[in-house]
Formats: sequence, structure tokens, C-alpha cells
Amino acid sequence: MEIKHLQYFMEVTKTGSFTQAANQLYITQPAISRIIKSLEEELGFPLFIRSRKKLVLTEAGKVLHEHAKKIDKQYQAMLFDLEQFQQLKKGHMRIGLPSITNAFFFSQFIASFHRRYPDITFQLEEDGSKRIEEKVNEGELDFGVVVLPTQDDFATYTFIQEGLKLIVPTTHRFAHKKKITLNELKEESFIMFNNDFSLRESIVSACKDTGFEPKIILETSQLDFIEEMVASNVGITFLPDSTCRELTDKVTSISVANPTIKWELALIWKKDGHLSSVMQEFVRFAKETLI
Repeated sequence: MEIKHLQYFMEVTKTGSFTQAANQLYITQPAISRIIKSLEEELGFPLFIRSRKKLVLTEAGKVLHEHAKKIDKQYQAMLFDLEQFQQLKKGHMRIGLPSITNAFFFSQFIASFHRRYPDITFQLEEDGSKRIEEKVNEGELDFGVVVLPTQDDFATYTFIQEGLKLIVPTTHRFAHKKKITLNELKEESFIMFNNDFSLRESIVSACKDTGFEPKIILETSQLDFIEEMVASNVGITFLPDSTCRELTDKVTSISVANPTIKWELALIWKKDGHLSSVMQEFVRFAKETLI
């Protein structure tokens, strides 16, 4: 018994006519009649009561029809799953990464995903969180890694929660300190990421809550340049704890207390957007790996 023959049987049941079923299936009427006859011979029961007006299912035909519907549903589900599996073999994803982050953790994640799905390709773009959000929202990127909080338009998966540290040159008067309060920095000159970076807002807001407006003397989008300017004693800055571990010995990092400034990093994608099977697997893999 073939799946296709059961599908032909269901079409005859639906139309109540060999001729109409044949037209719907684009085969000849004698051909579909032979298929139904072969099914009846294989099962040992007549499946239809034949009349001039309309074919009517026999009791055996009703039993076969109920099971045929279940078999066809399962068959279609199998085809869908196999198609999804086939799609997972190939694909392309565009991902935005903030230049402030230590790229090592994400490169390891991409490498792991690539080992599992070697034919999937990636396009990685570095930018600030705000620009990444805009590009995801406009469909220019499939995913983004951004600093929280973010817009309600996005689904999110938070995978890093840590504090910011003060970065000063090794010659700075605070370089020997283990901890420092924000209030002690009100006379300092600040080097900041530009307005495309959500981290800037967090720092400025924390300073204002402490009672002063930070004196920003230099803005950039480049992490390396910020480090060089701090090392050259141009000003101070704040960076996430994980990023601090990759800095050179020209600068030193100091914990910040009263208040501490928290930093959360999340993977985002459009909440109401269609996710292909590749993208769904990417999200699942991220939740399994980025913990």
C-alpha cells in the first residue's frame, strides 16, 4: 500500500467521483479506478458503494479513511521536518556586534555553531547598540548583540550581566586603588563611546544620579583608540569587566562602588519577524551555549 494511493483514495472520498478526483489529481479516470480496485483487493473489502449519483464509503471505507487521514498528516509532518532539516544545511545570517565587547566569547560561539552547520555563512558588523537596533528593526540585520535596556519591539536573550570598571593609566593617582566611588571622579576628564552606544547613557546617567555632569573631552566608536587615549593620560573611561581582561598593561582597571554600574548584554531579534529554521536553530543554540 502506497502513500500516494491512500491520497488518491481520500480525493475520491472528498469528491465522491472517480472522474472529478482524476481531474483534481491530473490522472486519467481509468487509472484512479484501477488504484482503488487494487486497494480493495489488497484489503479484501469494498471501499465504496457505487451508484450513478455519488460514491459512498462502505464501513470498511470509513475505517480506512480515518486512518488514511492520520497517515497523510504524519507523512506531511515528516516532509516538513525533512525540509526544515535540509534548510538547516545552508543559510546566511547577518549579525551586529558592539565594538565595545570582547569578541572572543562570540567568536567561540560562532565557531561552535559553524562546526555543527558548516554550510551556514555569516556577515558580522561592528557598531553601537543603537545603530544595531535600528538595523535589526529595518531588516538590515537578522540578529544583534546589544546593551540592555532595548526597545519592546525585540525578543531578547540576556547572556552577560556584569559590572563596569574604571579604566585609568598606570600613572594615575587612582591606579593603586582597589575600589572607587563615582563621586571621586567629578573633576576627571572622561573619554566616552559616542552617542550610538547605550553604554554611554548608562555612565552619564549614573554620574548625574551621583550629583555631577561628566566632563567628556573625547568621543569615539573605537575601543582600541579609547584605550590608547587613556594610556596617554588624556582621560579616564569605564568598560565592562570582561573587556577589561583584554586590555594592555598600560592601563589598570578599578572596581566602582556607590553606585555600581551594571551592564547587560543580550541577543536581539524582531519580535514579530519571521524566523527561518536556520534562525530558530541559531536562537536555540545561543540559549544552550551562551550561558
